[in-house]
Amino acid sequence: MKANLRRSLFSPITLAGMILFIASSILTAEPYLLMLTAAQLIFVPLILQLLFETKRIHIIFNWIAMLSIFLLQVVPSSTGQMVLAFIYVIFTFFVAFYGLKRFLQRGFTNRAEISIDVGMMYLFVGGLWFFAYIAGIDTGFSPLITWLTAIHFHYSAFLFPISLGFFGRLSVSKWYRLIVPIILAGPMLVAIGITFWPLLEFISVLLYIFAIYSLIVLAFRTRFTSHLQAVLIRLSYSALGISILFSLLYAANNAFGKWFVSIDFMLTFHGLLNCLLFGMLGVLGWVLAPPKTKQDVWNFPVSQIRGRLKGADQQQSGLVEDLSVFVDEKALPKTIIDFYERTDQYQLFASVKWATWFKPFAVCYKLISIQLQQLNLPISSKRTEMTFDIRAVDPILDGRENPRAWIRKVEEKNVFVAIYSQHETAGRTYMNIALPLPYSSMIGILQLDAINGSLILSSEGDGDSGIYLTAGKTLFKLPLSEYFLIKETSGESLTALHKMRIFGIPFLQIDYTINQK
Repeated sequence: MKANLRRSLFSPITLAGMILFIASSILTAEPYLLMLTAAQLIFVPLILQLLFETKRIHIIFNWIAMLSIFLLQVVPSSTGQMVLAFIYVIFTFFVAFYGLKRFLQRGFTNRAEISIDVGMMYLFVGGLWFFAYIAGIDTGFSPLITWLTAIHFHYSAFLFPISLGFFGRLSVSKWYRLIVPIILAGPMLVAIGITFWPLLEFISVLLYIFAIYSLIVLAFRTRFTSHLQAVLIRLSYSALGISILFSLLYAANNAFGKWFVSIDFMLTFHGLLNCLLFGMLGVLGWVLAPPKTKQDVWNFPVSQIRGRLKGADQQQSGLVEDLSVFVDEKALPKTIIDFYERTDQYQLFASVKWATWFKPFAVCYKLISIQLQQLNLPISSKRTEMTFDIRAVDPILDGRENPRAWIRKVEEKNVFVAIYSQHETAGRTYMNIALPLPYSSMIGILQLDAINGSLILSSEGDGDSGIYLTAGKTLFKLPLSEYFLIKETSGESLTALHKMRIFGIPFLQIDYTINQK
């Protein structure tokens, strides 16, 4: 731990940042401007060292950005200052691009890492507002408000989400899942509220307060690597809990004209608390012992087929060869087993029910799905027969074990083209389903369980379970989930309930009736 602290605090970048900050403090006419300079020369480089480690190109970008910020205090010409500020914008764009790259390599999984990704992307917004301040661009606000917005996106939108991400690597609380989206949305909601609707600003600050105080409680319940780290992080979040109250008073004044709080007061108390206590103590706390990521590495096979189905020829009887490799067959009625192993002996009827809020999107997508002949579901909820074929797929083209395509149609038009396979991870066999799309493929990894005589297939299980999009070598987890419940209604009939959610919100339900021919 002490070695981490020495390595970070006495690294060439950190020492240079401190020296340049001291020199800047001598040259800066307005002391309050140093709060942003401290973030740019000390806090941001220190945090990025923890994320970028020792990659050479990242170090070079850091050096160039820091030197540009310092030279802004020295160069007298406005053109020269604009060039230097633009160099800093390029640096923040580089950081944001790296954050986006991290996100695209993983997708909508692991909220701690998403928090870090979004924080890195927010820094670019801070860089743009900083450039607008230096260049004197008319943003519709006073120069001071423009500068305050820049500092807002360096502290509240960069440092805070990344600190929240590091904390999430340690915390196991379910409350964390609720806190993250509120805090990540906060900076944008506050900015929109300030610009267009003061009441929204007030409401978003209230939500922000709820999230921050929940985080403070979690911080006091979480075990840190050391006692010193625990003290620093808890003090950092507590300082934020105090400073946000000043933001609430300021937002209340904008929304209702009450509890007047001046800009000077905000600079003195809100700004200094965020800079000296939240920023400095928080960064030092994570520098002591940066927590390691808990992100899983996915190694399961994915279909290599893109666009139209290829290599499908010989007819197959069932979707799977043997259902017992997925689940204990003794816990299931024979009809369910027979359906999966001799699928062609059954008829399929479906009733598609779109959620009311999602219907406009479904109608728009229908114009595309008709052309793709994939995920081409009816808009009507009328009970409709789905005819189908099951064909073996060339495993060399697909790249997975024993793939077979289930081609479902309504009135001779393709509704689904799904290529079924399987894989095993940590002793569990998952159903591995691919839906080919243009230049990509949607992958559904389903966990199977037999419960009370019913078969449940879900993408919300443990391990590999999930809905993914693969393109090239990228595997991106989507904010989608699906759930199947298959029951026997008689010796020759089954019902299946298929539910889908996006960001946890239901948007599609399909009711199936499955009859033996």
